[in-house]
Amino acid sequence: MPAHLTPLTLPDFGLPTIEPHIPPETYRQRLDHLYTRAKAYDLFIVYADREHSANLTYLTGYDPRFEEALLILNLEHGRGVKPVLLVGNEGYGYVQISPIKDDLDIVLYQSFSLLGQPRDRSSSLSAILQEAGIGRGKRVGVAGWKHFDQRESDSPETWIEIPAYIVDNLRDLTGGSVTNANALLMGTSGLRAINEVDQLAQFEFAATYASQAVRNVLFGVQPGMTEYRAVELMRLNGIPLSAHLMLSAGERAFAGMGSPSSRVIRTGDPFTTALGLWGGLTARAGFMVNSANDLPEGIRDYVAKLVAPYFEAVAAWYEHIGIGVTGGDLYRIIHDRIGDPFYNVGLNPGHLIHLDEWLNSPIYDGSTERLQSGMALQVDVIPATGSPYFTTNIEDGIALADETLRAEFESAYPEAWARIQGRRAFMRDQIGITLKPEVLPFSNIPAYLPPFLLAPNHAMTLRG
Repeated sequence: MPAHLTPLTLPDFGLPTIEPHIPPETYRQRLDHLYTRAKAYDLFIVYADREHSANLTYLTGYDPRFEEALLILNLEHGRGVKPVLLVGNEGYGYVQISPIKDDLDIVLYQSFSLLGQPRDRSSSLSAILQEAGIGRGKRVGVAGWKHFDQRESDSPETWIEIPAYIVDNLRDLTGGSVTNANALLMGTSGLRAINEVDQLAQFEFAATYASQAVRNVLFGVQPGMTEYRAVELMRLNGIPLSAHLMLSAGERAFAGMGSPSSRVIRTGDPFTTALGLWGGLTARAGFMVNSANDLPEGIRDYVAKLVAPYFEAVAAWYEHIGIGVTGGDLYRIIHDRIGDPFYNVGLNPGHLIHLDEWLNSPIYDGSTERLQSGMALQVDVIPATGSPYFTTNIEDGIALADETLRAEFESAYPEAWARIQGRRAFMRDQIGITLKPEVLPFSNIPAYLPPFLLAPNHAMTLRG
């Protein structure tokens, strides 16, 4: 049946009462896997700062808050030598947050500290690197937050995006054998592409709160509120953000990623909001009206022209995604339906998510990469019409889990599993989207799309 707008009751799927945690042994296993994967190098370096902490957090549970940090793994000696973690003045105390802090050799490097802070107790960076085993002829792999390919350079392995002063020291000491090895962690077949059950449960925890926050806005926002007041509806609880909080109305909404302001939300405004927490992001967009009759005359076919075909495309994406599906298949599902220039869907229609909001994407035109159990993904299809029709948007997280992983999840996290099963049933029975058994929805507004935000109980469905 074609997508249509109808009265719909969104169930209360509940909020977590139990917070999952990653046990120390998992971090040790991750390091062991990296030692195995990185055998082409003598040493492996992971750089992190406040904006790019996910690789380091994944490996150690430590995320720098104000400063830079550097993890050095000596692959020649393997687990016989402790990994060296360089931190700044404030990180030196905060490193206690790492569940494997006793497995690390913590070194104070004060130049990672903020400007004006003491610099009198550190050795030079060169001396620290040499002490860690970096020297002439050593092959050093570097992981920052991005890697490159032949579209960007004839020698993409030499493009290293971490601070130049670190790379200069590394190349001086080794004679130049320093290359970008970030794909070992962030490639679509990298270590972070496949998640353990505890990590998936942690993502579900974050995604539940992120989606509930957006849900609170959808059902509470009113004309006359400032954008700041609308954000207060989210009832944020302090889970670290994976992206700046987004909420805007009126002309600023067309930019998409704007932070809230003191602007007063008005009837008729286009409106968009998104919240990304470590492991989950939810976004929605629509108009601040009760019905199509409240829209300008030229766009009163908003649902028929934009929202319904968009919803049908996303529903087909949901029903097709699964273990073994290629990224190219998902790309075609979207572009065969809303590939017209009017919709202007420019970015990948879906991507891997992690502690960072966008890890990488196997979903692109012609992709033969097959999705695997343990992947966490985000449906992320954004029409940028650039017209008075504005946009419509469903962004939510899911995971893929084979039968073994599903049994493990259900046993270890029954409360979260009940939420997941409730969401699957709602999508099937009320929305008309039947998911494969391996697809686990993590959002408390799963595929729920109310185009008119003053009528949030009217949403899109495929049911009669």
